Amino acid sequence: MEYIFIIPVILAAFLLVFGGLWASSLIAPSNPGQVKNATYECGEKTIGNAWVQFNVGYYLFGLIFLVFDVEAAFLFPWAVVLRETGILGLIEVLVFVVILILGLIYAWRKGALEWV
Repeated sequence: MEYIFIIPVILAAFLLVFGGLWASSLIAPSNPGQVKNATYECGEKTIGNAWVQFNVGYYLFGLIFLVFDVEAAFLFPWAVVLRETGILGLIEVLVFVVILILGLIYAWRKGALEWV
């Protein structure tokens, strides 16, 4: 019986989402044309074959960013419970950070951080 109050919240969520979509379809102008319906990739016109080789450096750069972004996500909970983990928790996170720094140095020496 306590969960009966969830139903109005779910209904309100659906009304907000679908009401917003409905309102935007009424208000927003719709002028489809050849230019608007053309496919593009990051603002570039699609010319030629789709089997074009892209520079792998873009993907490496993105993966390195993702690694350090996830590192920040892992360090925040550790910082919250730092006093409970004690010296062992500090040593474990230092090993974690040292491994990430070694990976960054490796990527730097291999030229993965060079923007072409």
